[in-house]
Amino acid sequence: MVLDIEGFRKAGYQAIDRLCDYYYSLQGENRPPVLAQVEPGYLGKVLPTQAPENGEDFQVIADDFQKYIMPGTTHWQHPSFFGYFPTASTYEGTLADLYASSVSSPGFNWLCSPAATELEAVTMDWGARMLGLDEVFCTSSGVGGGIIQPTASDSALTAVVAARSRYTRLHPDVDLQKLVIYGTTMTHSLGSKAALILGLSFRALDAHKEDGFGLRGETLRVALEEDEKAGKKPFILIVTVGTTSSGAIDRLDEVTGVAKANPDLWIHVDAAWAGVALACPEYREQCYLDPINQYAHSFCTNFHKWGLVNFESSGMWVRDRTLLTEALDVTPEFLRTKHGDAGTVIDYRNWQLALGRRFRSLKLWFVLRSYGVEGFRAHIRRGIELANHFESLMKTSKLFEVVTPRSFALVVFRVVPPVGLESKAPTLEDINKINRAFHSLLSARSKEVFIIQTDLAGMYCLRFVVGAERTQASDVDHAFKVFQEEAVKAMESCGWVYVENSTIQGN
Repeated sequence: MVLDIEGFRKAGYQAIDRLCDYYYSLQGENRPPVLAQVEPGYLGKVLPTQAPENGEDFQVIADDFQKYIMPGTTHWQHPSFFGYFPTASTYEGTLADLYASSVSSPGFNWLCSPAATELEAVTMDWGARMLGLDEVFCTSSGVGGGIIQPTASDSALTAVVAARSRYTRLHPDVDLQKLVIYGTTMTHSLGSKAALILGLSFRALDAHKEDGFGLRGETLRVALEEDEKAGKKPFILIVTVGTTSSGAIDRLDEVTGVAKANPDLWIHVDAAWAGVALACPEYREQCYLDPINQYAHSFCTNFHKWGLVNFESSGMWVRDRTLLTEALDVTPEFLRTKHGDAGTVIDYRNWQLALGRRFRSLKLWFVLRSYGVEGFRAHIRRGIELANHFESLMKTSKLFEVVTPRSFALVVFRVVPPVGLESKAPTLEDINKINRAFHSLLSARSKEVFIIQTDLAGMYCLRFVVGAERTQASDVDHAFKVFQEEAVKAMESCGWVYVENSTIQGN
């Protein structure tokens, strides 16, 4: 039974009411579980194997969303969701998605929807200036510009494609099999995945614990020399501001200094999570904004992570837009327009890999106007303050070790048994075993709190990330209480008996 306008109005009112009830539930005492409490394949057991032959009443459909879909939903906006990196969802972003889908268009050129194209150019300039990027990265400069990609992986892949095109134009006789993408041992999988997709080689340069797991300039210099001798051709370096495992920041001050002597090397800055912290002037030096502005060919940060804009909204800026269009402009006759031929408009399909695209800029516009730059900054600062609170709790406990210095709103920690006078120190293998047990015990309490694990130089660690807008200090305190309880159980399950701030190794 297809909805008409009045049916849509009625269903829309109900949907908004139910969404409001859901948001209230996240703030109340009877919160839903953080992690979906279902088993794989649960949905296939309750839904028909074929679409209905005849249309169904929409009320039944809407009720089935509550009945079947919500129980299988992990609540990334839950105040006790501390896993991965945050995924934003604001009222403004939700309403923008509703408006944007109501005027749906494929957006592949300016003519498809002039407002969609022009709002993207405007809002990406807003974003560039809010983050302190150089004016050359603004579309209004007529040189560089910004585009909203679906994800940071899309941004990186687009940068790699453009960098490869640039390199092969400069060196038309190069053997493509000799091209190499540089990343680090801490680089997100987007680097190696781009290499896999394009049939290229990926080299992970070592990032060491003593360097805070950030890439150093000397490491890059040695790698370039080695590859030159081996006849290999590094053409792009993906550096990171805020790695996934530990929030590490590559030493862009050193790396860009080395890259100056290698002008064919494209510098792509992946700041998917931490890049939004550039909105706060006090973090710009820590994020190496000056080297980014001087040397980066492309820069990416995800507004849909910590930046209050609903998924998907990955901001990508380039220093020279022609490097994108020269690599990606394919314009058959049926896509030509007089404005495009005259060069008076941007056709964003030539700045990305796909043809069609969503009206993503409306979310960014709604959010930045509603929060304002100061509201955006306040959100970032609050997340950092809460993570700092968690770190201080960790440091007061004898049960835990903060593995790396807190990076913005990310704390990496592990359980380490406090050693008594009569107990030998645990080995790395012992500690890893305890932390695997600890994580397993926490997984059983995923209704209350959710975090994930990582590996740093052979150390099995846990990551605690603040980012949900509804998280309060009380939620952080509760998480710490849960961690204390399960840490003791984990040690005891591995043969370490905890006795008042010390442990004794059992038999």
